[in-house]
Amino acid sequence: MGSLQISKVEALVAQDQKFISTLTSYSLVLIIYANLNILQSSVLGVAASILYFLINGIFLGRAFFEKEDTFFRLMLGLLLFIMLLGFVGWFAVIIYNLNATMSSLVLFVVATICSLINRKVNHKKCHSASKG
Repeated sequence: MGSLQISKVEALVAQDQKFISTLTSYSLVLIIYANLNILQSSVLGVAASILYFLINGIFLGRAFFEKEDTFFRLMLGLLLFIMLLGFVGWFAVIIYNLNATMSSLVLFVVATICSLINRKVNHKKCHSASKG
């Protein structure tokens, strides 16, 4: 039963109707930025970060590991997301130093990349389903 609900949530996030999941991810970046600079609440930071990771992990998991079980798809998506986050963060360190503002910019860029990949894969699936 729990796996069924996780699959429903995953499908809802991955469909990203009207960019709701993408906008939620962007809002979480703003919350993380405000928390780093003003609020400094551990609870808010952890909650926002977990949601941010889940949304973007689902995007990448559904895009690249569609044939896997829900759990493995999420885990592999999160692993790929962490690698992408590390790469963009490394690139930001090379260009400029990594402070709170630059960290938030890295989160925003990675969320955009994940959303675009998810959109591209969903678009291809819709076109291949309509042809067949």
